[in-house]
Amino acid sequence: MIDPIIFTIPGTNISIHWYGVLMAVGVFAAGWVTAVGVQRRGEDPDYVWDGLIWAIPAGIIGARLWYCANVTLGGSSYYLDNLLRVVRVWEGGLHFYGAVLFGGLAAFLYFRVNHLDFRLLLDSVAPALLIGQAVVRPANLINQELYGPPTDLPWGIPIEAAHRIQPWTDLVRYPVETTRFHPTFAYEMIWNFAAAALLIWAARRLTRKLKPGALFAGWLVLEGVGRFWLEWFRPDQPRLAGTAISYSRIVATVMAIAGGIWLLVKYEVIHLPFLSPGPSEYAIRSSEGAESEAQAEA
Repeated sequence: MIDPIIFTIPGTNISIHWYGVLMAVGVFAAGWVTAVGVQRRGEDPDYVWDGLIWAIPAGIIGARLWYCANVTLGGSSYYLDNLLRVVRVWEGGLHFYGAVLFGGLAAFLYFRVNHLDFRLLLDSVAPALLIGQAVVRPANLINQELYGPPTDLPWGIPIEAAHRIQPWTDLVRYPVETTRFHPTFAYEMIWNFAAAALLIWAARRLTRKLKPGALFAGWLVLEGVGRFWLEWFRPDQPRLAGTAISYSRIVATVMAIAGGIWLLVKYEVIHLPFLSPGPSEYAIRSSEGAESEAQAEA
């Protein structure tokens, strides 16, 4: 197997991990895809890169807090016994949903301060989130994590004894040499790339039919449905006490339903008193600025 550590700086305890490198690549890829989407919709893409200065730190904090809360809700007192463990991000433990929530809140504040249309960002970032998440997934293979139950399928992967979780730590029943496991991370990677391709196709082919916010609503549906299905292959996820339902599956269900309702309201299939369809076009600040400059020069 590939060593999770690429190299360690001589004379120090500082190591460069594949997970960290792929995460940086994933963030850059997501940023680039978002910037392209923002530019295609008529806004200045520099806002994306400037906004990342806000979103990345917030996303890391959110990813860590969500992970720790998820583990705690699952019945573990690991972080409650010593709250300093929460800040030890280098020990591992980040959750994608926390990164999206906190990073999204930071991006919302940045766009609000700069008087930008946040719906434009949401639609631009929708496929980017899927692509960025998919880019990081090979690190799970290197780290021997995010695998599913044993399988006889030809694409099953071996998991070393040190990385096994119950009940597959029994090496008599599940020998290292012959037991293979579902590569759940690969399933998610494939789903994410396919969903991103669908959203990009829709953005390019259905430009006139898509209303502001519709593409992001589509992401909510696709991400929710995909994660709901993938949870069948995630025995490591904390579950609601006394049930086989993971907390991530609950969140995924809420996301899919919310996205579906958002789309129905957006296209006025249904009408809700507390939710407006919203405008049919983006508010572009860059064009307004260009018009103001042109008028000033005239």
